[in-house]
Amino acid sequence: MTGTTPTAGATLRLLDKADKEILRLDRAIVGAVYKFLHDFRRNPESGGFDLKPLKGDRRLWSARVNREYRALLLHLGGSDWLLVSVKHRGHVHQNLDRLAYGINQVTGAIEYVDLQVVEDDVLRRAPEAPQASMPTTAPPAPVEEPLFGRYSDEQLAGLGVAEPLIPLIRKLTTDDELLGLAEYAPRHTGEVLLRLRDGVPYDEVKTQVTEPVELDKSERFDAGDWQAAIDRSQAVVITDDDSLQSILDEGDFGRWKVFLHPTQEKLVHRRYSGPARVGGGPGTGKTIVALHRVRHLVESLPPGHTKPVLLTTFNKNLAADLRARLLSLAGPETLARVDIVHVDQLATRVVSEADPGSAKRRIDDTQALREWRQLLLEAGEHKWDAEFLSDEWNQVILGQAVATRTEYFRARRAGRGRSVSRTDRAEIWQLAERFTQRLDVKGLDTHRQVAERAARLEITRKSKIDKRTQERDDRGGLPNLHVESGSGAWLRYRYRHIVVDEAQDLSAAHWKMLRAMVPSEPDDIFLVGDTHQRIYDNQVTLGSLGINIRGRSTKLTLSYRTTREILKSAIHVLDATEYDDLDGGDDDLAGYRSVLHGVRPLLRGASSWDEELDLIVQQLQAWHDIPRESVAICVPTNDMVTQVAYRLAQRGIASTEITRDGPKHDEGVHIGTMYRFKGLEYRRMLIAGVSEGLVPRSSVDAWERTDSTRYKREVQRARSLLFVAATRARDALAITWNGEPSRFLRPLGVQ
Repeated sequence: MTGTTPTAGATLRLLDKADKEILRLDRAIVGAVYKFLHDFRRNPESGGFDLKPLKGDRRLWSARVNREYRALLLHLGGSDWLLVSVKHRGHVHQNLDRLAYGINQVTGAIEYVDLQVVEDDVLRRAPEAPQASMPTTAPPAPVEEPLFGRYSDEQLAGLGVAEPLIPLIRKLTTDDELLGLAEYAPRHTGEVLLRLRDGVPYDEVKTQVTEPVELDKSERFDAGDWQAAIDRSQAVVITDDDSLQSILDEGDFGRWKVFLHPTQEKLVHRRYSGPARVGGGPGTGKTIVALHRVRHLVESLPPGHTKPVLLTTFNKNLAADLRARLLSLAGPETLARVDIVHVDQLATRVVSEADPGSAKRRIDDTQALREWRQLLLEAGEHKWDAEFLSDEWNQVILGQAVATRTEYFRARRAGRGRSVSRTDRAEIWQLAERFTQRLDVKGLDTHRQVAERAARLEITRKSKIDKRTQERDDRGGLPNLHVESGSGAWLRYRYRHIVVDEAQDLSAAHWKMLRAMVPSEPDDIFLVGDTHQRIYDNQVTLGSLGINIRGRSTKLTLSYRTTREILKSAIHVLDATEYDDLDGGDDDLAGYRSVLHGVRPLLRGASSWDEELDLIVQQLQAWHDIPRESVAICVPTNDMVTQVAYRLAQRGIASTEITRDGPKHDEGVHIGTMYRFKGLEYRRMLIAGVSEGLVPRSSVDAWERTDSTRYKREVQRARSLLFVAATRARDALAITWNGEPSRFLRPLGVQ
């Protein structure tokens, strides 16, 4: 179809995956692309662009970005353009017949694929045949079966697979080839192929993946109507420089603001009959799904000025990040209807409402453990050790919001390891009461105490609401005006909907509090999380807490953030350790994969910490081609943070520490302990100090002799911390150690 002559001023769109291609270019080229897109929107007819059609059909055009690079654009008609690629000028005119683009007959969306790139970068080259002078008696290698040989071309096309790719799909014989193709293919094609490869029946793939994006039966397909097709495509209009910067600079979040995949979109818009959970590994879009879910819930609200939607997570840094992301995604109008607060702050708010005059000082678990030791020393108690009692108090008594001795006798102790008799429980309860009194006299409180108190307050409030509702129902729906006028406003649920991010790190008391804050109705609680990323010792069974997610639990498996080389190494760190699914079952990362290809993680050892510090400096100097703020260094201890920062300063490299309030400064390499990196991402990541005795810490091994269950749990948590740190990296990962490397690195071939 012949395009029309372009006019001054342009509507410029960015096709899904074009941003990923741009970000692979050198930093200077990316800057040139920014300038090109800015100038092209203003006047595409500027002579400096050398704008001209390719291939002879006048649909695909090229324009000069700088002396070395050109942009490839589809001319949609009039002044409407779609950027599909940026190539070196020497490659633009090569293999033009291998540049495939068109409108998908099933989805009605515009698709673009460079078939030559797919062939060169993805399909495995055949091994060279042995020379005639070198005969071999080895049996011939078995011929590998095509991955999709059981499906006809018509079947694949019927699912919306890009038809120009089907001949190449026929040649795929390995999962690596499939993942490589999915990196370049239109996202819908990749999703279909990966589902088929996972063994999902053809009809289910059609229902789950294709039908949500299929052309409406009432729509007439027109292969020449590009204006209609662009509205059905995963493309974004670049309205200003800020919108472009958002997409390119915000990485995964920038993409998912505008390119929410139909699989995720289905989860966002579904109506759930009760609590629902979305799981999945790092980079699969769980947080983005949660944010889109919040926007969807707000859009479903009647007009008003209240905040009936709660968005919560487990710490202040993540809550602040969620606020910024929701504002960027949905704007101030949506933000105004959402209460965004981390879960301990929410608990503090509840307790403060009930006891506004309290002035207790908050202490952490380490300080509380010291108080336990002092109590046992003063009491001359030798039967119980402080660590066991502290964990019992935190995980069972406070963790489950146990309020009475009788409740403690009935409390579940799954995963606690050491069994206790009824007599033991009576002794433990007595010590716990003495400990609580000790803290009270000293004017001290822990976060766990506040969470437990908030849970009890909210449960009591819910009971009053339920009683009032029952009384109203008994009167045929008529209110008691005298009672309602006095306390009716107070006796309402705090929220209509609750969305929880990083759900795996909340305690049982947190969940009891949240359950009581929202009525048990459709779409009440929506949670996202991954127990492989649990970094706190909070293991819960949601069903026992009144949050029943059975039948409403979904797992995302495709990572669009971390390369498969990094992902493979990170999964090896977990070493097939068993993880729970938040509901009494087992969770795994089956099917978890990445469509992104990159370099293998760099593993380097040193003889001493001083030598390892020099390795860190050398690696940062090698990563000079990206902004320092796009690089992070993760270490096991706070002292190591200080030492790394000092060594970098000596070598003239700016850095900033990540605290519980976020980075101290705006500029420099980010440095922090493993706990600080939850929820963050960087283009390149260096994990240092991964030595035996530090990862995991040497004190963990003492539990192997005295409490095997506790030992297993602590080792699992240490693995999760390293897994989380490794999967913060988008493009490159380096791991260093000194002395004996951590046992967790053995599956990576480090001895």
